[in-house]
Amino acid sequence: MGNNSVQIPQGEELIRVEMTVKEALALTGTKFNQNHKLETDAIKKVKQSLEDKLLTPNH
Repeated sequence: MGNNSVQIPQGEELIRVEMTVKEALALTGTKFNQNHKLETDAIKKVKQSLEDKLLTPNH
């Protein structure tokens, strides 16, 4: 079995993601039948925050 660990230089740094309580709940697996976009919108916010942190020089 090989070593599959991933090295992330900024892995211990913090990011901030602003989202609604409903979006956060959707990320935990709560289903909102009336609004399927909640989870995808929350994921987009997390991804955008990660991109901003990892791709911005001199963060």
